[in-house]
Amino acid sequence: MKLETWNLKLYLSPMQPRIIVSPEKFAFTLERLCRQLIETHGDFSNSAIIGVQPRGVLLAKRLHKRLCELLKKDITFGNIDPTFYRDDFRSSGQQLAPSETDIDFIVEGKKVILVDDVLYTGRTIRAAMDALLDFGRAEKVELLVLVDRRFTRHLPIQPDYVGKTIDSISSEKVKVEWKEKDGNDKIWIVPKTE
Repeated sequence: MKLETWNLKLYLSPMQPRIIVSPEKFAFTLERLCRQLIETHGDFSNSAIIGVQPRGVLLAKRLHKRLCELLKKDITFGNIDPTFYRDDFRSSGQQLAPSETDIDFIVEGKKVILVDDVLYTGRTIRAAMDALLDFGRAEKVELLVLVDRRFTRHLPIQPDYVGKTIDSISSEKVKVEWKEKDGNDKIWIVPKTE
């Protein structure tokens, strides 16, 4: 009887925030993703990295900087804001504030790596792919994400490169902290606040 009571209390107790990627593992994960990109794209002569606004840009900038160091050359880089291409743009009831799109190259015939921090439902990536068409028809589009919440997809979108795959419940949220904005590089799972 006591064991059952303990299990019930554990199940009903509020979830505590927990770190799933420490700063050390964070740095290792970014390095691994860069090496995987080099294996696939070589010297990036016909490839471009595009960060998805808002938080995918932080990851894309970090990867771009490291890849330029490793390859000792500049790599084509941009960022895209999919706000106006979202299927919930008018129906969400939220005030969606658009960010900047900065793509000063034609994607026609290029291999494009879309970069986002957390892949959740897939709707942001679908919108980013729609927005990308305004800049030409890419030869290939790949997706790189820092965190893949694999059981939460609403659309059939899967990443090509993944930093960490997690299985979380709908009442949890993945929070990525960035040194540039938050003072530390960490990934948390926290209770969702509605």
